[in-house]
Amino acid sequence: MDQLLALTIYSRPGCHLCEEMKTVVARVARTVELTLQEIDISTDPALEQRYGLEIPVLLVDGKKAAKYRVTETELMRILNARTGGADPSRPSRPISPSR
Repeated sequence: MDQLLALTIYSRPGCHLCEEMKTVVARVARTVELTLQEIDISTDPALEQRYGLEIPVLLVDGKKAAKYRVTETELMRILNARTGGADPSRPSRPISPSR
């Protein structure tokens, strides 16, 4: 892979959808080189106001990529699109595994 992707998940404790998204991201991270930052919105009133009704929210390289739910297939499409695939449903340059 040409570039390291930076993922950010905005979530809060006790959120089952957040845990589901973190699990999906963790599975994808086993095959794709990326960094992951998890941000607990419950510790910041501004983030709580911004994301409170939409969590979990997933950003890829600082851009909102998904909210509520994402599957491994959808996440791979999103990541491929961010690394140069012209059509997110048919990536032209698939991400190569990091291992």
